[in-house]
Amino acid sequence: MNQKTLIATGLLVGLLMMTGTTALAQDSRAQAAVDEDIKLFRKDVRSGKKQIIAANMSLTDSEAQQFWPIYDQYTAELATITDSKYSLIKEYAQNYVTLTGEQAEQYVKGRAAVEQSIMELRLKYFPIFRKVLSGKSTALFFQMDWRLGLIVDLQVASQIPLVEP
Repeated sequence: MNQKTLIATGLLVGLLMMTGTTALAQDSRAQAAVDEDIKLFRKDVRSGKKQIIAANMSLTDSEAQQFWPIYDQYTAELATITDSKYSLIKEYAQNYVTLTGEQAEQYVKGRAAVEQSIMELRLKYFPIFRKVLSGKSTALFFQMDWRLGLIVDLQVASQIPLVEP
């Protein structure tokens, strides 16, 4: 990872640590505030990801003109998928204390389906990005996308308690 990537990734991690995403079970008034916090958190993360990608892609003007509209479309589709992930997390958090075995199983299957959908989206967009970028630049973009996604997932996961057997 180059110096710019390390700095930008550090900034994203710092942003994540400052905003947090406590989605634990709460009363309905507090839940509305948490929902708004998560919405703002996700917006900040998307903005941070875009800045990190912009700082590290070294796109020509021609490439940038073609890349960013595709990126925005990709990100919009990815946000729709991650909406379902956050819905699953919210439902899990609301039922955590009284979670049944069936609910736990549905949660795991739901998360697996989300991860599969994300991978299918990446595979769908790989040839689209490849039409406007070199193979190496396309690979770099997806490497950054994966890594940044893992950082976000780790931060979110650290806020969610594990299932109690």
